[in-house]
Amino acid sequence: MELPIADRATAGQALAKAMANYRDRENVLVLALPRGGVPVAFELAEALHAPLDLMLVRKLGSPGQRELAMGAIASGGVRVLNEELVSYLRVSDETLEKIAASEQKELERRAQAYRGDRPWPEIAGKCVILVDDGVATGATMRVAIKALRKQNPGELVVAVPVAPPDTVDVLRKEADDVVCLATPEPFTAIGLWYVDFSQVSDEEVTGLLVRAWNP
Repeated sequence: MELPIADRATAGQALAKAMANYRDRENVLVLALPRGGVPVAFELAEALHAPLDLMLVRKLGSPGQRELAMGAIASGGVRVLNEELVSYLRVSDETLEKIAASEQKELERRAQAYRGDRPWPEIAGKCVILVDDGVATGATMRVAIKALRKQNPGELVVAVPVAPPDTVDVLRKEADDVVCLATPEPFTAIGLWYVDFSQVSDEEVTGLLVRAWNP
């Protein structure tokens, strides 16, 4: 993949060429991490003739240290906890449930805004391709993988245009396959490897989903 990448749509088209072997397979499902992953995943799903949906993830921030994730919740009612950290911080069940309820509310708000009342797709037995516009540390992607594993996919593939090589190595241990088009070093930030890395709006997300669901 030639760097810098023009934009997210170009990245999705390039991923589609690299993943042509997944085209027209009946059991493939493309899941995007919003918001940046949606334009990438839209192009990929279109080219593979596969359905598109979302994978929503919300961190459960530690009390007083919101950036320190003691777990996460994800689409489909799945919760992943770092039990060791929860125990070390002595977070009570009551506090944990309060934080989880708050994040669940935000997850549901986003789900409603993006998807309306559309039922979540069946994951069990599917070849799920999890897409973002790039990964840096890979933390959110790893939570998404753990959450999806609990729903028993037949195969779990991570597809990203760009990522640091050490993060790709970590993801390869947790996903069944990782397709990454470029692994520049030093990496620094995803946005450095795009010409256009402008923020994706909620309206763009919903617009692309409507196009995918009503071809």
